[in-house]
Amino acid sequence: MKSETLKALQEARGNRRAVVLATRLSDAAEALVYADRIAGDLSGDAALAAAARRAMAIGRSETIDLGGQKVFLNVYVPPARLIIVGAVHIAQSLAPMASLMDFDVTVVDPRRAFATDARFPGVKVMQEWADEAMEKMGLDVSTAVVTLTHDPKLDDPALEAALKSDVFYIGALGSKRTHAKRKDRLEEAGITEEQFARIHGPIGLNIGARSPAEIAISILGQIIEVRVRRLEALAAPKAAAA
Repeated sequence: MKSETLKALQEARGNRRAVVLATRLSDAAEALVYADRIAGDLSGDAALAAAARRAMAIGRSETIDLGGQKVFLNVYVPPARLIIVGAVHIAQSLAPMASLMDFDVTVVDPRRAFATDARFPGVKVMQEWADEAMEKMGLDVSTAVVTLTHDPKLDDPALEAALKSDVFYIGALGSKRTHAKRKDRLEEAGITEEQFARIHGPIGLNIGARSPAEIAISILGQIIEVRVRRLEALAAPKAAAA
């Protein structure tokens, strides 16, 4: 691997940017394929770009045949991340559960009495407004966003930011009545009906959850279900063609 390639890979990982290192096995010619561009010796091949971006979306490295040449696609994608808006009781159960599932968890809440390291040991806590925190972190397809505060001042800006991104999951706590009122507010803010439909609300799988821990389990279960189904859908075209 070239030194400049290694440097670019390290930079991409540091910025949570997905990238594929494509290496032609016959002569070790290589290229880096990002979501929006290709850089390197193989940069002119549209078929390579399509295959690499599909592998990126699935998150699986593989060897492909490209015009009679074998090319290895080494996929580097950021770890799954969960942003929890609202340092409430449900979040205190959800954060450690998600961490056990290898999610990179961040709890965001501007209320200093709630968002403390003591209440969320071992989890990144940001005492900021959610939309500002998300702008700093950046939202990507490996991210799930959950809002739990019931306070429109805190939840709505977070949902607006998430809906304008390509995060793979958005969930909002609240009853059907609360969700209907949320829809009215977000539509006034410019969110379309199609965008709003991405929100899972009421949040979580319907398992009859009552306690904060049970609700956290239902939320995490739904996040995992959505993530798995998305990956299965992405892999389906190749399986069907095989």
